[in-house]
Amino acid sequence: MSGKSLSDLQKEVDQYISQFEEGYFHPLSMLARLTEEVGELAREVNHRYGEKKKKPNEEENTISNELGDILFIVTCFANSLGIDLEKACEEVMNKYETRDANRWTRIKEY
Repeated sequence: MSGKSLSDLQKEVDQYISQFEEGYFHPLSMLARLTEEVGELAREVNHRYGEKKKKPNEEENTISNELGDILFIVTCFANSLGIDLEKACEEVMNKYETRDANRWTRIKEY
């Protein structure tokens, strides 16, 4: 995906999903899938940084893989609801840059 915009990603995911009769899942099913993937990310983070280590017979996985799964599901969710992720990200960054402008201690170089 290197060098792709969020718009490019949304188009790529839509082309992939469009080849299946089932199409996108309904919003509640999509939320359930997203929740499942976030749980899998939590498990990987816990294995790597927490006290709960993997069992010897557990399948290898990575935090990167789980974040990729989440990005895919978020993109599907946005596409299914007609949400432009680039616009949504711009709005969120604006919110953080204004609402939280003085919330955190800035590094002196900024």
